[in-house]
Amino acid sequence: MSIEAELRAEFDREERREIVVISVLPYLLLAASTVVTLLQPVWGEPVPGPLVLGLALLTALWLVWFDVVQARGRRNGPSTVLYYAGLTVLAGSLTAIAPWYGIFAFVGYVHAFLFLHGRWRYLGVTVTAMIAAVSYVGGIAEIDGNGWWEWAALFGITLVLASSFFHFAELGYRRNDQQQRALAELHEANVKLAAALEENAGLQAQLLVQAREAGVLDERQRMAREIHDTLAQSLAGILTQLQAAEQTTDEPSTLNRHMTNAMNLARESLTEARRTVHAVGPELLADARLADAISDVTRRWSEANDIDAMLTTTGDPRPMHADVEVTLLRAAQEALANVAKHANAGRVGLTLSYMEDLVTLDVRDDGRGFDPDARPAGGSASGGFGLAGMRQRVQRLAGRLDIESEPGGGTAISASVPAIPAGCGS
Repeated sequence: MSIEAELRAEFDREERREIVVISVLPYLLLAASTVVTLLQPVWGEPVPGPLVLGLALLTALWLVWFDVVQARGRRNGPSTVLYYAGLTVLAGSLTAIAPWYGIFAFVGYVHAFLFLHGRWRYLGVTVTAMIAAVSYVGGIAEIDGNGWWEWAALFGITLVLASSFFHFAELGYRRNDQQQRALAELHEANVKLAAALEENAGLQAQLLVQAREAGVLDERQRMAREIHDTLAQSLAGILTQLQAAEQTTDEPSTLNRHMTNAMNLARESLTEARRTVHAVGPELLADARLADAISDVTRRWSEANDIDAMLTTTGDPRPMHADVEVTLLRAAQEALANVAKHANAGRVGLTLSYMEDLVTLDVRDDGRGFDPDARPAGGSASGGFGLAGMRQRVQRLAGRLDIESEPGGGTAISASVPAIPAGCGS
């Protein structure tokens, strides 16, 4: 059981005991006072029996009225003050004719504390102390002559003691009320905390699902880019070489060159396909720097397509993060593949620039150009996915891809990515 539950259970037990005491105590004290009073004739003390019994019965009925007719939730306001006034009149009357009813008069202290508030509470204490003092001197008949001084002294002492008791009892009651409120606030805070934890658990589960879906989508996009940048381009190159070989069947040397190029492309495609499936970086970057890898790609592309192409490197070439090198290498491959397929160019220039914060690859050709804002015709996989994949790669590294072209004016593609050093973040 938690500390909060234990405190709540303890408060509930105390409240039940208080209810029992409040409900039973007046009747017990009234019965005890009546029994002791009716036994007084045994010791030679005269008692007006009928009057005592009548007032005692009326007092019991008054208590029953307050307990039964007056619901607990309505024990405030004028009805409570009326009840207490009637109780003090009956208790005072009984004590005046039979001093032993001072035992019952003690109820006045209890009910003043429970049912009166503010100045009414201390007024009730004062009246009850007066009735108790009458009981202490032996009845109202004894208050004559010097008896007044005795009654006044007892009344003062009783009032001081009762007021002090009330003061400390009120402090304890306030402290108990503060504890109750603190417990209620603690319970409310625990409920809110439990709800927040449950909501956080739901959000965490939702985030896990979203992260899993995002991971799946990212992997799909990676595979799509790799397939396009490797297999699709290689297959397009193989097809180009085979078509060229078909047109030169009567020239054995040229035929052999095209067939050799086609077989080399097929071998490279197979190797790249395996590396793509296992999320391994391009083979060209395995044992070479980025500039050397792009230079090798440019040379082989130039030989295969019979187009003059050259790479120029500026700045301080240095090892970059694998993602940076893969992105720029794929950008070079895609740009060259687009030139071969669409540009009808005679010359291509590539520039790899190492700057302090950026690494930039520029690819320029003197081909036919195109409108960069025009939507690609058709909905095939080749309808512009290469440029979109290139842009996705660059943007994943917080880079930028710029394309400048116009019909008949050639094309310039610039891919800029942050210069993240090798080993950083890995």
